[in-house]
Amino acid sequence: MDVSAGARQRLTLAVATALAVALSSQAHAQATSEARGHALVLRNCAMCHAVETVGDSPNPQAPPFRRLHERYAVEDLGDAIAEGIRVGHPQMPEFRFGAHEIIDIIAYVKSIQTDTHAQGAGGALAEFAAAPSPLSGQAAAGR
Repeated sequence: MDVSAGARQRLTLAVATALAVALSSQAHAQATSEARGHALVLRNCAMCHAVETVGDSPNPQAPPFRRLHERYAVEDLGDAIAEGIRVGHPQMPEFRFGAHEIIDIIAYVKSIQTDTHAQGAGGALAEFAAAPSPLSGQAAAGR
């Protein structure tokens, strides 16, 4: 079957356009996830932690979120967040977030890490996203 040059050009243009739209949608979804995560950490964490790319934590014992990769594998924090973050000091309230909120928080935290190596994509977050969460729909304690 012989396809004309014009038909090939139209097909190539259609495929390129579809690919561009898909990539743009994926980038938009990632940016939206990071924005939602940013809003969540501002509302729930900024009273103690530095949650931006600069600045000190209001509580000196609370690590800045941009440096969490120095203590933890950021992508592996999903399970800890899902179980309700508990730490060894009484000032830290217990938070519970739904699966989508956790994905958004991790997307934001990954986006602000000071070490570009810490921002790399990995399998742990994808596995977490695919796993059903017993905590879906639960709000943070005290809300």
